[in-house]
Amino acid sequence: MKRRDLVNHLTRERCILQREGGKHSVYLNPENGHIAAVPRHREIEILLARKICRQLDIAIPKTQA
Repeated sequence: MKRRDLVNHLTRERCILQREGGKHSVYLNPENGHIAAVPRHREIEILLARKICRQLDIAIPKTQA
């Protein structure tokens, strides 16, 4: 999955960018206070994208086959 697609999914689910780290961006779900780090790679494995969404307690993104 492209990083930009994951970031767009996070913003649609009302997660906000909390801060930029050295190699990761940290996103916050303001509804429950959960945070997750998103690596800065062009491609992010779908399993990692699912794990990030579970950490933030949001819906899993739909993937295109």
